[in-house]
Amino acid sequence: MKLYVGTKNLSSWSMRAWLALREADLPFEEEVIPLDTQAATTRLPEVSPSGRVPALEVDETLTIWDSLAIAEWVTETTDVGWPRDPTRRAIARSACAEMHSGFTALRRTMPMDLHGRHPTPPIEGELSRDIRRVLSLWESLRARAASGPYLLGEWTHVDSFFAPVVTRFVTYGVDLPDFARAYSDLVLARPSVQVWFADAKADPWRL
Repeated sequence: MKLYVGTKNLSSWSMRAWLALREADLPFEEEVIPLDTQAATTRLPEVSPSGRVPALEVDETLTIWDSLAIAEWVTETTDVGWPRDPTRRAIARSACAEMHSGFTALRRTMPMDLHGRHPTPPIEGELSRDIRRVLSLWESLRARAASGPYLLGEWTHVDSFFAPVVTRFVTYGVDLPDFARAYSDLVLARPSVQVWFADAKADPWRL
């Protein structure tokens, strides 16, 4: 099994899929494809039907080319990733889907750059609405949490999907309320996240 990811310092969608696999303790090889290079132009169509990463080559008969689809496959294969409680599982899927399709201003204005530090952009308009929605969503998820410190108690795909948002808040110096800062610290200290950061440190690509 092989996971194709983009530049680790910059590719938030790759990070999400990689965390889903790592947290399920699934063995996999990986290939980093430096984004926005001539090499990527050639390599991406060879490994991903969409020409984008992440893409998970399960075997010669199956490649999964979307981060949320990869997360779903992880749970179908291992029963790890979604909460067991049906209500929390439905809420978790909704939160991941919202992250998957929304928060456009946040992603556009504060692109992921793990080891970079950039001035805080003006928190106004659509960006302000996106940040307020993230914080409101985190708070509402914590209210539904079972035992455990993460968004729904135990670590789930929701935490994998919002981990890149945590890194953006650090990179751009966004001031967070206490509960969100505490959650962010937990995410950044997670061993799987620490491994991704360490790999990204060796990555020469920066914004």
